[in-house]
Amino acid sequence: MDDMHLVLVTICYPPEIRSISIMMRELAEELVARGHRVTVLTSWPQYNLSAEARGTIFATDMHMNGVRVIRVKTLPTHKVAYVLRGLAHLDLPRRFLWTYHAHVHDRVDGIISYISPLPLAQVGHAIAREHRAPHLLNVQDIFPQNAIDLGIMRNRALIAYFERMERIAYANADVITTHTEGSKTFLLEQKQVPTAKVSVVPNWIDLDTWRTAKPTGAFRRRYRLEKKIIIGFPGVLGPAQHLDFVLEVARRTQDLQDLVFLFVGDGTERERLVTRAQTEGLRNVQFETFVDPSAYPAFVKELDVGLLCLDPTYTTSMVPGKLTGFLAAGIPVLAFLNRNNDGLGIVSTAHCGYTCISDDVHRAVALVRQCYRDRQRLPALGAAGRAYAEAHYAKYTCIDALERMVMQCTATGTHA
Repeated sequence: MDDMHLVLVTICYPPEIRSISIMMRELAEELVARGHRVTVLTSWPQYNLSAEARGTIFATDMHMNGVRVIRVKTLPTHKVAYVLRGLAHLDLPRRFLWTYHAHVHDRVDGIISYISPLPLAQVGHAIAREHRAPHLLNVQDIFPQNAIDLGIMRNRALIAYFERMERIAYANADVITTHTEGSKTFLLEQKQVPTAKVSVVPNWIDLDTWRTAKPTGAFRRRYRLEKKIIIGFPGVLGPAQHLDFVLEVARRTQDLQDLVFLFVGDGTERERLVTRAQTEGLRNVQFETFVDPSAYPAFVKELDVGLLCLDPTYTTSMVPGKLTGFLAAGIPVLAFLNRNNDGLGIVSTAHCGYTCISDDVHRAVALVRQCYRDRQRLPALGAAGRAYAEAHYAKYTCIDALERMVMQCTATGTHA
């Protein structure tokens, strides 16, 4: 079946600015280019928006570059208590399915769901069961394990509830994909998911888009950082990102007067982090708002180093999505990650930067100083990262794999 109607279930889609949002747009538009009809079922754009997008009026049902996008109004999840966020996530299936049934009345041939949040798996399964269509479940974050690792979830009954939801999600999916080998191993060994059901499909990058993006210095001028060495962290500023660790590293490297840690984004931790930086008088730390997605590649290319950071208590190996952007931009990577994270091996294998565990502040400080001393070597590290991205994260290759999995399930009629 070459011409399929595919439903893509995702918590975010442009104009929201997140790495997964950009991936979802690229997936949807590429599937349309291949002759499929694609309906994206996503939440209403409220968070992680550029200044330009905040004033835009969106319709519930609209077409964007050949993709039908249906937006769902959800309960607040941004800068609210974890209990309220949890309730909002539990409410997602009801709202998503109600909106879906109000607008979609034609045949569906396949469903691709991206989690987290975990309850979206219920949405994909319900649509798949209704149409007897295959359901491909992509696991970006392993929940509730990530919440347990961060200490956000401690109640045993609550943990048991979500672990049961997780087991059902994996059992109901026809195919499960993860973006790292470590995550696949975790699902096989810790969650007893059958080996035949799980495949690795890396989070891809549109190399053509990044190749044509030109750094003009506009962002350096906007932020008044023209002559600075910039270690940049673009993205969500939340508890998982462990950014207090970065502020401590910044505090201990203030003597490097022309080096700046630049945070560009928003999140639940932003206000507290800004306050801490101001209270401690960190002159080498700067916070700015999200950059519009169309300008993001050019912005990243103006950084000297791309920064990754995750809480060291994580037991899973989910790699931050911004890593592929850094590689595609040809900038070196400074990675402070948890011990089991596949990102450590990627940076090491690609020879594109520096890594350490995100609980070793002395080592992290030493690496920042090494970046500073080796600044003439940084372009060569970035070029190595770009070559690695071209070999491993090409968009077309990864989407080929997803398309093939759905088509094979459809052809054989093997559905959970």
